[in-house]
Amino acid sequence: MEAEDDAAGAMIDDGDDEIRANGETQRHRPIMSGEQLDVEAYAALYTGRTKISRLLFLADKCGVVSMQLEALRTAYDEIKKGENTQMFREVLAKIDGRLGPNYDPDSAWSDAVDRRAELRKEKLENELNAYRTNLIKESIRMGYNDFGDFYYAHGQLGEAFKNYIRTRDYCTTTKHIIYMCLNAILVSIEMGQFTHVASYVSKAEQSQDALDPVTIAKLRCAAGLAYLEGKKYKLAARKFLETGPELGNNYTEVISAQDIATYGGLCALASFDRAELKSKVIDNVNFRNFMELVPEIRELINDFYTSHYATCLEYMGNLKANLLLDIHLHDHVETLYEQIRNKALIQYTHSFVSVDLHMMANAFNTSVTGLERELEALITNDQIQARIDSHNKILYARHADQRNGTFQRVLQTGSEFDREVRAMLLRANLIKHDYHLKASRKH
Repeated sequence: MEAEDDAAGAMIDDGDDEIRANGETQRHRPIMSGEQLDVEAYAALYTGRTKISRLLFLADKCGVVSMQLEALRTAYDEIKKGENTQMFREVLAKIDGRLGPNYDPDSAWSDAVDRRAELRKEKLENELNAYRTNLIKESIRMGYNDFGDFYYAHGQLGEAFKNYIRTRDYCTTTKHIIYMCLNAILVSIEMGQFTHVASYVSKAEQSQDALDPVTIAKLRCAAGLAYLEGKKYKLAARKFLETGPELGNNYTEVISAQDIATYGGLCALASFDRAELKSKVIDNVNFRNFMELVPEIRELINDFYTSHYATCLEYMGNLKANLLLDIHLHDHVETLYEQIRNKALIQYTHSFVSVDLHMMANAFNTSVTGLERELEALITNDQIQARIDSHNKILYARHADQRNGTFQRVLQTGSEFDREVRAMLLRANLIKHDYHLKASRKH
């Protein structure tokens, strides 16, 4: 491999540990094993409906019977703490008697919950009607909120959303508006309506003076999820990176602190250039607090930045199976991984005049044939300015002829100057011969 200069040559890396002159390894860290997800630890990160939704998603997607049954068992236990009999029946259908008599249909519990729900609903309707009669705005607002909470607890998300939105006409302070927006955002995320999420985040952010740090952090998380769903990875990364440490465990009904690190880190790797990765991710003190919770994300970002691509890609490979079980990230894993790998290939070739494909294939843990196909696609898309010598297995960079480029720019500048001078002379002659005045007199 021939470098452009000594500094560039120093960047040659085959992805393994750097070796000091005396033969000792300069760096060594164990690679995360691709072990099965700990369902109990995973579930402990969340609360409320999203905890159950994530467990059910995990059960559907994991493909491992033991993990599936553990997720269903945990979901069953969690549902029994609430009042959502609809979701309870869904879990029972998935369990299908495989967990023994302790996880049976429990009709007595379901019937009791449904009876209490009917009584509660009737009471709420009577109270709300009384508030409407008395025209007390605050009481009406709270009545609709109570109805929203009731429907949300029982899994009727559409009705919950409608009732939360109805409070808008009875909000008398900016805090009331923010509270309404947060409720609308929560239900919209559960329904997968991310256009609503973005809309209500924007509405809440209009009341900047009334926003506390925790609420700001929640809104940034919600906006990040909306951008992620829309595949706007750079915007999603910015929102997650801007999330303050005040979030802590205050939004576990939607997202965990570990998710902030994972979503933000991967979106940043896929969309940020090298300078942004350094300034906005690695040197970001606030985001570092989140990355400490997921060391694998921190290490793969550092490995990518320091050009240790084999180690970085190995981390990514080991994380992939579990990332595909994430309810928000699963649809984006393949795209993000492809973008990150392409960026690594581009970054690897950027500083060199020629690259030995055997060395490069070793650095990216792939075959020379597979690497050629990847490079061909990047060259075709003008992401790498190079050509491949397939016989000798060498990639040659195509560097622009600076002398010819300078000559072309000079010619272009001269042409533009000539055109501008001619235009000025024409204008001067028109003014000199009083052309505009004569034309106006004819009319």
